[in-house]
Amino acid sequence: MLGTTVMIATLLVPQMGGSPGDKARVIQSLLFMSGVNTLLQTWFGTRLPTVMGPSFAYIISVFAIINDFFDSDFQNDHERFTHTMRAIQGSLIVSSFLNIILGYSNAWGKLTRHFGPLVLVPAVCVVGLGLFSRGFPQLANCVEIGLLMLILLVISQQYLQHLHPVAKPMLERYALLLCVGIVWAFAAILTVAGAYNNVKQQTKTSCRTDRSFLMSSAPWIKIPYPFQWGTPIFRASHVFGMMGAALVSSAESTGTFYAAARLSGATSPPGHVMSRSIGLQGIGQLLEGIFGSVVGTTGSVENVGLLGLTRVGSRRVVQISTAFMIFFSIFGKFGAFFASIPLPIFAAIYCILYGIVAATGISLIQFANNNSLRNIYILGVSLFLGISIPQYFITNTDASGHGPVRTKAGWFNDILNTIFSSPPTVALIVGTLLDNTLEARQAVDERGLPWMVPFHRRKGDSRNEEFYSYPLRISEYIPTRFLR
Repeated sequence: MLGTTVMIATLLVPQMGGSPGDKARVIQSLLFMSGVNTLLQTWFGTRLPTVMGPSFAYIISVFAIINDFFDSDFQNDHERFTHTMRAIQGSLIVSSFLNIILGYSNAWGKLTRHFGPLVLVPAVCVVGLGLFSRGFPQLANCVEIGLLMLILLVISQQYLQHLHPVAKPMLERYALLLCVGIVWAFAAILTVAGAYNNVKQQTKTSCRTDRSFLMSSAPWIKIPYPFQWGTPIFRASHVFGMMGAALVSSAESTGTFYAAARLSGATSPPGHVMSRSIGLQGIGQLLEGIFGSVVGTTGSVENVGLLGLTRVGSRRVVQISTAFMIFFSIFGKFGAFFASIPLPIFAAIYCILYGIVAATGISLIQFANNNSLRNIYILGVSLFLGISIPQYFITNTDASGHGPVRTKAGWFNDILNTIFSSPPTVALIVGTLLDNTLEARQAVDERGLPWMVPFHRRKGDSRNEEFYSYPLRISEYIPTRFLR
């Protein structure tokens, strides 16, 4: 998750006028809120072993806020940075109520009852495939490090584990950490030896382990606290744009949660579980606005892929990992040390983890009739448009965040550009419309609904209670209308 966290901070903070010290504080805030939201989701949300991490869905809305203040008069860059952060705080706080309402009104749960296997296949698939730009394109920025990491990970994690029975469980679980340590040390040796002293700036940024000045600028101890950047600033145009991002993060989390359930051996999440998870995600976004995070969180796709790679689907393990997130966020030097891992190392890992998530989505087709031409049509159109439409929007978005939709209403532009730049959101929209309108009643068995329907309700399957019930008998004190 550190890779995504550092990418977002590196992309946004310099545009706001922030210094390396500001960037370190932003990374600390992102890590802190990721830990808190992960703990909340595993306790009171989906109860699945999913990590909540910062979301790229908010980038367009944040850029719109940055551009609004770009030409304003400020005494220095730091003042512009804090002013922009306060505006982001305000928009995150207000827009969070959209997810809270969608979740706790049970509206999102009722929507998920229209998600059959034909909807979930493209949605879950593009959760992984839609992130292809963070894979080999990022790896290629420093081939000698990224490609070494990719090859080493495949060989050690898949091939060497078969050499001896004792090696299998060790390499299956710890090969990733071992490879990161080896390649990271190799990158540090190259940096110290001066291999990147006379190369292009992009190569230095991608390859060097001391590229970002995080170690020197990060404080030893800094606890993120409410309104650390100042009083939030509320603007209607910013709030509406951020609402589109909040909606997209919900759609992306939905696909991620279904993939996590599949890989961890749980039943498909019932509607009431999806509702409470999205509502809790809204509460998490409210806390992110209060604590001064730069973006909201969503289900971490890379950590869902890790479930399939390590075969460790334990909720307790994920809850313990939040202690590390919160520790690294408070003790800044330690977090900055691990954040100095070159991004091509993360990109090599993503090539494996995103691929596992995409393949998990494809595996769901077994529950529908994959010989039906109707189903083939829906899958093909949903999958292709789920990749093609966002690619068009991303390609035609300029450096300042302006996408292809350019009307006089900036907030309207931000909403549409954000929604249609998200592969899972587009795939969900197209798949849901086609599967529920194209000969829907005549093709109930072909659509795989007999397999899906028992999981839609709390008591539809006897295993639902085992996986998704609240801890400590909390369910006894919650009105039954919220548990259906």
